[in-house]
Amino acid sequence: MTLLRSLYNRHLRDTAAGELARSLKRSAARSSEQLGWRIRDLPRRVRATTERVGMALSRRRHKKASHGADTSTTVKNIWYRARYVGRYYRARIGPAWPWLFASRETSNFTYDLTERNRAHLAAMIALVFKLPITEVVGYIDELLGDEALKASVIDRVNALGRGAGLDASAAFGRRIGWYAIARALKPNVVIETGVEKGLGAVVLCAALLRNREEGHQGRYYGTDIDLAAGMLLAEPYRSMGEILYGDSLESLAKLDVTIDLFINDSDHSHEYEAREYRLVAPKLSERAVIIADNAHVTDELYRFAQETGRQFLFFREEPEDHWYLGAGIGLAFR
Repeated sequence: MTLLRSLYNRHLRDTAAGELARSLKRSAARSSEQLGWRIRDLPRRVRATTERVGMALSRRRHKKASHGADTSTTVKNIWYRARYVGRYYRARIGPAWPWLFASRETSNFTYDLTERNRAHLAAMIALVFKLPITEVVGYIDELLGDEALKASVIDRVNALGRGAGLDASAAFGRRIGWYAIARALKPNVVIETGVEKGLGAVVLCAALLRNREEGHQGRYYGTDIDLAAGMLLAEPYRSMGEILYGDSLESLAKLDVTIDLFINDSDHSHEYEAREYRLVAPKLSERAVIIADNAHVTDELYRFAQETGRQFLFFREEPEDHWYLGAGIGLAFR
């Protein structure tokens, strides 16, 4: 080794070959050092890579599992909700099929109220008039048991024929509330705007007849723009009042009476309804009760009650064995 170093120093050190040898030696040293570092660092790098891969796989499995759980839960919830909707509306959808093929009606549908709904209606009317609920229930039962009234309605329907678009039945729906209110209030003047076929008119006149038997006189006025309106209003009920044909606002303006019971059931636009209330406001007695047949759609009676210092209540119908969800009765009173 000493001889080789001596020959190198004497003949190669300061030559190009010597410089090349030194360069190769330095490169070899650096490579050896780098390789050694990489070898020494290899376990750490392997551990780090393994951890990254493990975490990535774990996230992927979690995402897949979560997505599967969410999808499964969503499907189950949709099925559960669908069954819930089906159970809720089954009582309405079921009666729709026979009605489609058997009924002649295309508007102002007729139906009875459920027993529970009638009880709730009686409770509200008893509250308004500060009467025992048994008295109000008695008024409702009185109407439902009035076979002469039912026969009159059915006879008129049969006489008019199928073309009239009426069913040969006597089902009064929320109008039993009109009847009970007329019996409790004993009004001198009743006005109904929007008579249509006259089922409400018959009910109100029947109440006035009962009141007259008890010594309380009263008169009914109906308004309607349709000259065929009031087809169900036959004697003896027609003797209790009259129908004024023409625009309701014009008819109301001409009436010089003090109104105890006013029922809005004509043009159901917000503006027209509000105009009726403003028009009759100075004609209302101190004990007057106002009924809105469209209170399930508009807030006009509620606003009128607020503006005139009256109380407001709303009753929602629950039709029995019918697809229709029901309308309601809005009441404004003092």
